[in-house]
Amino acid sequence: MKKMKAKKVTVKGVDVSKLNKRHQSFMKKHAKHHTKKHMVSMTNMMKRGKTFTESHKAAQKKVGT
Repeated sequence: MKKMKAKKVTVKGVDVSKLNKRHQSFMKKHAKHHTKKHMVSMTNMMKRGKTFTESHKAAQKKVGT
């Protein structure tokens, strides 16, 4: 049997495929209003276990919109 590779999901050039499906869909909608830098910051925090809201607030303070 062959192994199936997970499809790489990106939002504004940021790899969000390590996040769960719900977070991926949130990030797609969220990216319309924010910069790539903001999205990178949020994705990294969410991979480390922060929630969407926690990572958004921290990214706002750290890099802005």
